[in-house]
Amino acid sequence: MTWVNDRGLDHAVEKEKHLKPVIALKNLLKTEPGGSIPVSAVAELKDKLGLPTQAFNFIAYYPNVFETHFFSHTPRPYVKLTPEVLRINSEENQAFESLRHNIADRLLKLLMLTRYKRLPLTLIDQLKWDLGLPDDYVRTILPDFPDYFQIIPNPEPNPSPNSVFKPLCDELAVSVMEKKVMKEGKEYKKGMALAFPMSFSRGYDIKKEVVKWVENSQKLPYISPYEDAFYLDSRSDQYEKWMLGVLHEVFHLFVAKKAEKQNVQSLGEHLGFRPRFTRAFAHHPGIFYASNKIKTCTVILREAYKRDLLVEKHPLMGFRYQYIHLMHKKREVTKESLETLKIVQDSEEKVNCEDGSGKIIEEEEGSDDITEEEDGSDDFTEEEEEECSDSDSMDDEDENRISFNGGLAHNETRTSEEGKARTTKRASFAKRLEVGRPPSTYKGASIKDQEEQGLLRDLLKGQTTQGGM
Repeated sequence: MTWVNDRGLDHAVEKEKHLKPVIALKNLLKTEPGGSIPVSAVAELKDKLGLPTQAFNFIAYYPNVFETHFFSHTPRPYVKLTPEVLRINSEENQAFESLRHNIADRLLKLLMLTRYKRLPLTLIDQLKWDLGLPDDYVRTILPDFPDYFQIIPNPEPNPSPNSVFKPLCDELAVSVMEKKVMKEGKEYKKGMALAFPMSFSRGYDIKKEVVKWVENSQKLPYISPYEDAFYLDSRSDQYEKWMLGVLHEVFHLFVAKKAEKQNVQSLGEHLGFRPRFTRAFAHHPGIFYASNKIKTCTVILREAYKRDLLVEKHPLMGFRYQYIHLMHKKREVTKESLETLKIVQDSEEKVNCEDGSGKIIEEEEGSDDITEEEDGSDDFTEEEEEECSDSDSMDDEDENRISFNGGLAHNETRTSEEGKARTTKRASFAKRLEVGRPPSTYKGASIKDQEEQGLLRDLLKGQTTQGGM
């Protein structure tokens, strides 16, 4: 079988680029009493938040999500959420309250799918984005459903506690496949041969013998993923179909019907499968699609998407799409916004670029600009069926970058030698992002003077037509 890219499903992954760090910073800001914190404090949490670049650069890149401002008692710039984000966040909080039972049900169903009906909290933390869990689910969800969950110490020599469900809930032990048959009005009997929905990317070439194997597999009895079928021979087609049913059910529990492959691999041990169980993704390309966009391997449930859109959108995904819209929405550029940006830039440099003795602090080698990587080959080879190919690296001879200044963007071509140039924190934000301030001879000129000289006009003319990341 030759792997064929699916542009629609790839775009479903690409459009969520940087969504996680944006949401992480949003959640941090909403927990602050005043709704804002110093940009320098965000910089200290760069790794924890998963920011792809310097904190100030990241904040300036999304002006429809974050705003910078000052307090009279300090020269340090602060960051806060825009009114649009606050509105969406308020609606999201109300939705969470009405979806609490839905969230608990999906977490319980995931626990029921595991072999020993328990999961480490660390793994649930790893999956909370996929499951749509709030950050504080241990405090706000688990205690409110004592009939579902119980936190107990890990019996193994591991400090991480486990989350364990108490009774088996028969009402929830019905798979999506079984519900679909019942919804269609067909009589369902245990052990019926249910066929998984399948579709292939345009141009996909599949051999006749593979087609026959798939058809025979579809005719095998469907064993509920909530049943223990470990008595089956792990090398048999029947076992693989049952394992496929478990994975199919797991992906239906994810709000986006997709997840990073490493997260599914981490879950596999607790599902009771062998380490190489993820070969099922490569063996069943009509059910799953693996995308290597945004420098990660993301597995997508094909039936849940029509091109890049979810067929049935979970309410929480609706809010994520609203944040994505704000991230990519163009913001009107005015003289006032450029002046504010210049003040924030100068203040950040003045506060953060000196170590108390007035000396310049050297920045580590490399650039922290937000860049747009070129996509490499997404094809799968026989030897790489276990992993997505990771070839998003940029060409050394012709490196296409995108640099930004408060929402403005432009493309430029760099040679590899220029890309290795060292920078210093004394360099201004505009210089580091290579958007370009007016020359030093105009440093003291006002915005009006600069515009008269054609500098501001050229800047806006050359950049406002460019796209986002």
